[in-house]
Parts: sequence; C-alpha cells; structure tokens
Amino acid sequence: MAIKEFAEKIKNELLKVITGQDEAIDQVILAFLAGGHVILEGVPGLAKTALAKSFARAIGAEFSRIQFTPDLMPSDIVGTNVFDLKQSRFVFNKGPVFTNILLADEINRTSPKTQSALLEVMQEKQVTVEGKRYSIPLPFMVLATQNPIEFEGTYPLPEAQIDRFLLKILINYP
Repeated sequence: MAIKEFAEKIKNELLKVITGQDEAIDQVILAFLAGGHVILEGVPGLAKTALAKSFARAIGAEFSRIQFTPDLMPSDIVGTNVFDLKQSRFVFNKGPVFTNILLADEINRTSPKTQSALLEVMQEKQVTVEGKRYSIPLPFMVLATQNPIEFEGTYPLPEAQIDRFLLKILINYP
C-alpha cells in the first residue's frame, strides 16, 4: 500500500470519530509518517485525547495514557525494578512508555525531572534503568497534550524536550 493510500485510510477512520479537526488529523498523520512526536495544545473538550486514542486504533497500534500530575515520578513513566520473592531476584516492571502510541496527557503538569524521563525514549526509542537498556516497541510516537489557559500549577517544558517534538498542533474550536 502506498503512503498516500495509507494516510487517506487513517484519515477516513479518524473522520468517523473526530469532526472539525481535519488539519490537526493531517498533521498527526504527517508526524507519524515522519517518525516524529506531537504536542496537541488546546482548551479542554476539543477531542485531543479522543484524537490520540482513535489514531492508535486506526493504525492498529497499542495505546497507553499517562496522566501527568505534580506527584508523578520518572519510574511511573519508564518502569522500575522490583524484587520478586518467588524468584529471589529483581525483575523489571515496564512502565507505560512500552507501547506504540503514548498519550502524555497534560505533560506540563509534572516537574521537569519527571518530564525528562521521556527524553531518552523519545530520541532513542529505548529506556535505561539501572544501567540496563530496554527497547521500546516500534513504531513509537508520543502525543502530548497541554492546556494553554491554565498556567497555575504547571511547569514549562525543558528545551531538550521541546526539541524532541516535531510539531506543536494548536487545536481550536471547529
């Protein structure tokens, strides 16, 4: 299947769920085909989360969502080693980044330290925990959301993280 046909098929599926956001749909598809990540910015209720979920479904990809909050820790994102009493050893419990499409919901609501947990995975498609590397399933794309009007209780994204996003898509009222 040609790339154009693939993109049209995805768009047609998304238009069954999302209305009035044709340009945003086109940009998400473009970023995916280019291997990039996207920030979706808009006020609540404009289908940012629905777009991410529907996109994953349309391409037949695994989907995970992380709700970013002030108390979120880096290990909540990438995973951590836990001691297994039965095996008498540490076992790695994968975090939600081990997916194809990751929705980083309200990414600016957590501290820069926690936001930075996404840097390696967004750039290198891997996670390093206690010196051991774990590959992320491919394809991999982060769709991050942020609300432009509520700045109280938010943190600016570090420059290194902003650089990892291919596009910032402004979602407006249809």
